[in-house]
Amino acid sequence: MKAENFEQKFDNGDEDMINDLDLSTLKRPNQNQKRVNVDFPIWIIDSLDKEASRIGVTRQSIIKLWLAERLEEQFLTRHLKQERTA
Repeated sequence: MKAENFEQKFDNGDEDMINDLDLSTLKRPNQNQKRVNVDFPIWIIDSLDKEASRIGVTRQSIIKLWLAERLEEQFLTRHLKQERTA
């Protein structure tokens, strides 16, 4: 399908456009993964499991979420410090 036709379907509000896409080549930017092993004390594992269960996600998901949040926070803090000194 040509881009013009796809855009026209989008503009017309056609809901079933997913079949017009080739999802086999779909990639998410900055989402390449690398497996790492990390050893945690039992009390941390227990706490992670309790919190993960409370919000309904896996242990791995909560670790990823918390690490991403912390890294973003660190990035923003450094960025703000750089702006203040500039």
